[in-house]
Amino acid sequence: MISTINRLQDALSDAGQSSLQLPQIAVVGSQSCGKSSVLENFVGRDFLPRGSGIVTRRPLILQLHHADAEYGEFLHCRGKKFTDFEEIRQEIEAETRRITGSNKGISPIPINLRIYSPNVLNLTLVDLPGITKVPVGDQPRDIEYQIRDMIMQYICQKNCLILAVTPANTDLANSDALKLAKDVDPQGQRTIGVITMLDLMDKGTDAREILENRLLPLRRGYIGLVNRSQKDIDGKKDIQAALIAEKNFFLSHPSYRDMSNRMGTPYLQRRLNQQLTKHIRDSLPALHSQLQCQLASISKEVETYKLYDSDDAIGRTKALIKLVQHLAGDVEKLIEGSADEVDTVSLSGGARINRIFHERFPYELLKMKCDESKLRQEIAYAIRNIHGVRTGLFTPDMAFQAIVKKQISQLKVPCFEFVDMVSKELVSTVYECINKLSSFPKLRDEIERIVTTEIGEQESTCRNQISLLIDMQLAYINTNHEDFIGFAHAQNTCNRSDNKTVAGSGPQQGVAPPSSLIVIHRGWLTVTNISIIAKDYWFVLTAESLCWFKDDEETEKRYMLLLDNLKIRDVDKGFMSSKFAFALFNTESRNVYKDHRFLELSCNSQEELDSWKSSMLRAGIYPEEVAVHTLDNGAPQKFTDPQLERQVETIRNLVVSYMSIMHKTVKDLMPKAIMHLMINSVKEFISSELLAQLYAVGDCSALMDESPEQRQRRQKVLSIHAALKAALTIIGEISTSNHSSPLNHSQSRTQSCSTTLPKKVTASKSRTRGRAPPIPIHADPSGRGPACVPRRPAPAIPASTK
Repeated sequence: MISTINRLQDALSDAGQSSLQLPQIAVVGSQSCGKSSVLENFVGRDFLPRGSGIVTRRPLILQLHHADAEYGEFLHCRGKKFTDFEEIRQEIEAETRRITGSNKGISPIPINLRIYSPNVLNLTLVDLPGITKVPVGDQPRDIEYQIRDMIMQYICQKNCLILAVTPANTDLANSDALKLAKDVDPQGQRTIGVITMLDLMDKGTDAREILENRLLPLRRGYIGLVNRSQKDIDGKKDIQAALIAEKNFFLSHPSYRDMSNRMGTPYLQRRLNQQLTKHIRDSLPALHSQLQCQLASISKEVETYKLYDSDDAIGRTKALIKLVQHLAGDVEKLIEGSADEVDTVSLSGGARINRIFHERFPYELLKMKCDESKLRQEIAYAIRNIHGVRTGLFTPDMAFQAIVKKQISQLKVPCFEFVDMVSKELVSTVYECINKLSSFPKLRDEIERIVTTEIGEQESTCRNQISLLIDMQLAYINTNHEDFIGFAHAQNTCNRSDNKTVAGSGPQQGVAPPSSLIVIHRGWLTVTNISIIAKDYWFVLTAESLCWFKDDEETEKRYMLLLDNLKIRDVDKGFMSSKFAFALFNTESRNVYKDHRFLELSCNSQEELDSWKSSMLRAGIYPEEVAVHTLDNGAPQKFTDPQLERQVETIRNLVVSYMSIMHKTVKDLMPKAIMHLMINSVKEFISSELLAQLYAVGDCSALMDESPEQRQRRQKVLSIHAALKAALTIIGEISTSNHSSPLNHSQSRTQSCSTTLPKKVTASKSRTRGRAPPIPIHADPSGRGPACVPRRPAPAIPASTK
């Protein structure tokens, strides 16, 4: 079992997988408590660095293997055998300095040492730096906390047994090792107590109460040791002689004589071997599951790496084709909304383009500056200029043509801005997919250049086509359109409005007012100007009112604002503000809310702001610059000539009606044109022509050069994958070996029954016997065979065997 865990540890250490919690024993104690002496007594050799202050400055993973030969191996010097243990000491010191330098600093990077010897039992221990209180020399001031953190990284693991070493000449209640162990193992389930330096206790005192596990109980108990003194170490006292002296100490001491068989280094080594073996056996199922989970988490990434071989030109070409195909699929999915991973935080890809189609673009159309008084003035000038020196008796249609064409020409500005917005969003969407090729920087940069150029060309084509569409509308003014009101209807409207204020005409917009019960929009908004502290309210917008409530349950209404004569205007974003704001105001200079002339509202994102603006348009709340069917002062402009006034009003109604048709046409055609000419063309280019463009560049193999980071990542992932598979294979060998040769019924019966025999009988000389007769079929109807419990009680064990 222990050898298996050692193999697992080596395999995972090669792959840098130190995070896996393997069963092991961590040796914890304060400085100069005898930790190094305990480990050296296990090996029977002096091989650990010694000196004053902190000596162990990196964790030492010590793997002991029982073997005929005696030598050591380091994981960082694989294949090199150290037969001289003084060289092992020097190598530990050199490897420590290589990472931590020559000062007294520490590092959590472990040193792996494997020792083969006939004098050891299979065991794996982790020697950790000794706990210190006061920094010495050039140690950092927080050295105590650094060491504690490093120790905690090991002993916090549920698979780690804690060997808490405490000198006998200190108060057990002040033991740093037991305190740390108590923090992570309050029940003492994983802690083994070791009491060293029992020979240095004051005369008349002993540690019997501790060793009998009565003072501070631990589930696994305490074991007492006698280490070599500093004088013995300086005098090169042989460890074997020290072990004999330790045994004699326990046999001769009156307080420890009756427990001498449970004290000393050999007993501690056997006990640790048994405890670790049992702990490994109990931990294997969970360890197997953990390895399988880690293997599954990187399997998909490993499959992508296996398709790429940096040294195979054909493999590079295949990988290039695969990457381009995946890119085309990713762009298609992101735009069409069928991506493998759905973003639940914000809009992305096609959803952002859709928002531009149906929220941003209609709002930009209505933001076109249309001054009603200026429009009437332009119509009056057009009529007079057409009549010239004569006084006109009829309304000239040429004035209508001139004004309408001017209005149609102005549509090019929002349409071109619409193309720009979609183009930027398309570039952002494509870049999001191209960034997945960051493993191959040359390929990514080349694809980015080619696709960006293509989008620019398609944008130019789209602009030309949109300009052509506007020119087509200018070429022929269709006054026979079914939605156009016509001259007769415009004149009748003019006559009916002679004695009343022209407030507007709904049919020109072509939108029927919705019911007041239909909710257009709901959401949270922050009211920033009605109190000192901005407050969040739940707003509900309908076709007739804007209400806000205390919360989204809509039970406590705070206010209801009617939409009559309301308009919306933009509010500049503050320097330190992260909110996106707009304001509502009354066109008749009335207060909107109590003593406030306007209501300033804000939301958290540009998407929310655009959504609210679009909803305001549907509710009939238009931007400040737009006057829909009303004059700035609420009344029609007066002319001195009544006949001219009627002609202006007639032309104005005709213009408004025709431009309403044009707005609907443009709002319908522009998204279709951009979708066909730009978005679909770019998707088609990526899927069918991009690969040919890459081949036309020249050396395609050079495009597949990995970045240094990606090369390192690929090697690391493949190494981890191989290590995890090897670890699972090792654990599988254990399961196979445990079940490959099961005992037959008679063997298990004999073995289990033999446990009830007295020790004297079991210790007798074995004799060769013949095979047992077969069990009769009718002996047990259940088919389970005879029970292995003897029919009469076993004889008592003689007292002399104790």
